[in-house]
Amino acid sequence: MRITHLGHSCLLVEARGQRILVDPGVFSPGIDDLTGLDVVLVTHQHADHVDLQRLPDLVEINPQARLYAEPQAAAAMEKAGIGAEYTVAGKVLTFGPVEVTAVGEMHALINEALPRVGNLGLVIRAQGEPSLFHPGDAYDAEPGQIDILALPLNAPWTASRDTIAFAQRISPRVCIPIHDALLSAVGRGLYLSQVRSFGPDGMVVRDLGDGNAAEFT
Repeated sequence: MRITHLGHSCLLVEARGQRILVDPGVFSPGIDDLTGLDVVLVTHQHADHVDLQRLPDLVEINPQARLYAEPQAAAAMEKAGIGAEYTVAGKVLTFGPVEVTAVGEMHALINEALPRVGNLGLVIRAQGEPSLFHPGDAYDAEPGQIDILALPLNAPWTASRDTIAFAQRISPRVCIPIHDALLSAVGRGLYLSQVRSFGPDGMVVRDLGDGNAAEFT
C-alpha cells in the first residue's frame, strides 16, 4: 500500500492497482492535478473534507472515478452539481480487489450550539496489503483490527487526551497524523511528541506531512 498525505485529512491511497482519494477538502492543496483516480471517498460534508468548489475540476480530469460519500455529504454534493453515490455504515464497497467498509454514524460533538452531522469512517482492505482506517471526524467507530490508523491530531471537536485514547483503543501498528491544518509548526510538533510518548506500545508514527508518498507492508 502506498499512501500520500495531501494536506489536512486528505489521503491518496494506492493499493492493488486502485487509486483512492479520501476527503479532498479546502485545506488540501495537493489535489488539483491528480489524475488516474479510480475512487473519491468523502467521510462527511464539512468543507475541510470536501471542497465543493474544486471537486468539479477534479472530477473533470478523472471522468472514470467513482464518487461515494456519507449520505448528507452526497446530498450536499448533488446540490452543488456533483453526482455522488452514498454509502452507509456496514456497507462494503468493492473496487477491483480493494474493499472499503463504512463504519460509525455521527460527527463528534463540536459544541452544543452546532448540530451534529453524519460521519462515516472508512476501512480500506485488500488481500496482501495492510488495512487502513480513516475515521473522518469521530473517534467512536469500531473498525476492527487495523494495521494503519489515520490519526486526527487537532480539531475543534477533540483534545489531545481524546486523540491519545483513540490511538490506544485502536492500537494500530502504524499511525499517520492527519487533520493538522489548524496547527502551527511548533504546535504540530507538540501534538506529535504526545502521540509518540503516550500512544500504544509499539505503535510507529509515520509523519507524511512533507507530502511524499510512503510504502506500507
